[in-house]
Amino acid sequence: MLRLLSDENFNGDIVRGLFLRQPDLDLLRVQDVGLREADDPTILNWAAQNDRIVLSHDRATMPDLAYEQLRDQEQMSGLFIINDRMPVRQAIDELLVLVNCSEQSEWKGVVLYLPL
Repeated sequence: MLRLLSDENFNGDIVRGLFLRQPDLDLLRVQDVGLREADDPTILNWAAQNDRIVLSHDRATMPDLAYEQLRDQEQMSGLFIINDRMPVRQAIDELLVLVNCSEQSEWKGVVLYLPL
């Protein structure tokens, strides 16, 4: 099962739906770990240090920062960019496929855009 970290402004309906469908999901919110107002590089670094894939809607800055980490030969544990116009149910379904049908190590250094 994947270990996830949702960005500050990640859709709460998606988070709630994920937990309703899979109560044992290993998902933390940045608010849960004291990163409520942290900048994106800090969130990406915390995720890498704690081996968590970041869930975000931030297409504008997060991917560039993730690629920058990789260019600087820093760890990046994975980033899933979920289109904020994607229907909630579809986002939940696609994320649960990834959570249950892949391994954490497959996503190191990867930026994935959803929908698939």
